[in-house]
Amino acid sequence: MNAKILIFFVFAVITLGNTAQAQGFANLGRTAEGFSEPQRGYTFDFPKDHGAHPDFQIEWWYLTANLKDDAGRDLGLQWTLFRSALAPESNPTWSSPQIWMGHAAVTTPDAHFVAERLSRGGIGQAGVTAAPFDAWIDDWQMTGETLDAVTLTASGEDFAYEVSLTAQGPLVFHGENGYSQKSDSGRASYYYSQPFYKVSGTLILPEGPVAVTGTAWLDREWASQPLAATQVSWDWFSMVFDDGARMMGFVLHDSDGGDYTQATWITPDGQTIAYPDGAFEATAMQRSAVAGRDVPTGWRVKLPEQGVDVTVTALNPQAWMDTSVPYWEGPVTILGSHSGRGYLEMTGY
Repeated sequence: MNAKILIFFVFAVITLGNTAQAQGFANLGRTAEGFSEPQRGYTFDFPKDHGAHPDFQIEWWYLTANLKDDAGRDLGLQWTLFRSALAPESNPTWSSPQIWMGHAAVTTPDAHFVAERLSRGGIGQAGVTAAPFDAWIDDWQMTGETLDAVTLTASGEDFAYEVSLTAQGPLVFHGENGYSQKSDSGRASYYYSQPFYKVSGTLILPEGPVAVTGTAWLDREWASQPLAATQVSWDWFSMVFDDGARMMGFVLHDSDGGDYTQATWITPDGQTIAYPDGAFEATAMQRSAVAGRDVPTGWRVKLPEQGVDVTVTALNPQAWMDTSVPYWEGPVTILGSHSGRGYLEMTGY
């Protein structure tokens, strides 16, 4: 068994396991014995908290971008680095319990390109440093002196990109000052975002180089047992409205048919309002056959307290992430009480 196959096998065992369906998507409801747990009242420490937290079981640096080319064509880009731990420790050898996985994608109206990388921690092949900021797996990289200005690179069999991101607003914190509850039972994560990136750069597609500009949204989240064992899937929306406001909302689905929701309203200058369970509504309105599955690719989304009542439509309904842990992820257009663009992630379908 070569190293790459071994890495894949270990990651699959700890993230999927034989009881994944009973423990939520990607086994995120598994036991967290020995790991740290998020606590209310945590004081974030930057730039330190931009880096990795090996004493927590799972973590990600998750960036999505809504782009346009010179002809006005809508495009999307994803860059994600996941960390998952066998034990709450790290060491600079192959025996490190820290496992890393990277996903990259580019979405056009007619195509969806996906690539995945896998690594064992401790050997320099993947990791994150806080200052200067550097997140990498193999030659995929998000790097800059600070998180306010970074360069992003990735490549796959049929695509590549190099783009620059510059923050035009502050970090924002979800839930109770970054303590984001995920269930009535109190499961939670630490969760903050940089939703104000301005983007410019180049995509390399089968048609050739494509110059792009747009906006991007980075999510930072870490936890040890964020989902209840009965929570099996979720739908997550990020929205950038034409008037400069932004909104994040998610719906977590329980195996008994119940839902748990949270949302954050973000003003153009970065002020936030957190909304509790029940305030945010997302109703599937259109479904598509995707990778042999029935997937909702058109939605009605409402946040009544902010007057939001919009339709959310996939740019490309076939934006399936055919990776070790498969899911749907792609850019969306927004029309109704507010207009704009955003991203939609759906798991468990």
